[in-house]
Amino acid sequence: MEHSSELENGEASASQYTRDMQTERHSVREALRSDLPAAHVGLGVTVIVLIVVAGFSGPRWTLIIGGAFTAWFLLALAVIHIGSGRGRDAVRRAYIATFGWGNWI
Repeated sequence: MEHSSELENGEASASQYTRDMQTERHSVREALRSDLPAAHVGLGVTVIVLIVVAGFSGPRWTLIIGGAFTAWFLLALAVIHIGSGRGRDAVRRAYIATFGWGNWI
């Protein structure tokens, strides 16, 4: 009798843990969610920073920073494309993944 009670308590706590984790993950996803306008802001800030860097240090660092953003975009596009994204949706999601940080400016 005691054994089945412990089993039920274990299942109940596992179920509670699963619900708690789902709630926590949902709140984190909502906090980190980005959208297209935020990505446009991120791209705009990136362009401004690249212009400033080009003015102070020349084309070398500008190309390095621009290349890093391009590599990040292409990596995100490849991962999304492999995952299941196709066409314009994959490009949009990769764009948001690359420049969506504009939401926090």
